[in-house]
Amino acid sequence: MGAALARLWRQLSQIEARMVMVGLDNAGKTTILYKLKLAQSVSTIPTIGFNVESVQYRNLDLTVWDIGGQDKIRRLWRHYLEGVNAVVFVVDSHDTHRITLARDELHALALEPQLKSASFLIFANKQDLPGAAKADKLIDLLNLRDLKQEWFAQPCVAHSGYGLYAGMDWLARRINDLPRKARRSLPHRIFASAIPAAVPKAP
Repeated sequence: MGAALARLWRQLSQIEARMVMVGLDNAGKTTILYKLKLAQSVSTIPTIGFNVESVQYRNLDLTVWDIGGQDKIRRLWRHYLEGVNAVVFVVDSHDTHRITLARDELHALALEPQLKSASFLIFANKQDLPGAAKADKLIDLLNLRDLKQEWFAQPCVAHSGYGLYAGMDWLARRINDLPRKARRSLPHRIFASAIPAAVPKAP
């Protein structure tokens, strides 16, 4: 009886949400998607178009649209924004030559009216590579403090999973619509002020 009630409670407490995962090409979006869905690293090829998957995370039933980041496809991002609760913007922290382009695409996206109330999770991916920009520096390079939406910058390594769940925990709290007092206790910040000296290497 107790187990049946627990299952019923889990079903009733599940929240459905829609999320888009975007960023420049080769940022690691698809790797992150399947790491979250399958809990393992998979080999990927550049996404021409989109991938759509259902991902279960805590009490969330997420429909995740992983949209390609090539120039021609970025022009189509706005067509996938209807009903979106959250945006995961993935940045290749090692590709410092294109940080400005990533910043411009992020801020153009944030101006879309469909995303006025969406939460923005910025994954600073590839932190295991030499010379990768740290998350605190990316906050400045991406002008994240200029965003009107709630945002959170999380350093991560997609292949190993480092940082992914910390970022998703923040997003789960946002989607669960915490009371105003609780929201004030979660200001815009970096989850980790420093990257551990030994970040797991990608397999």
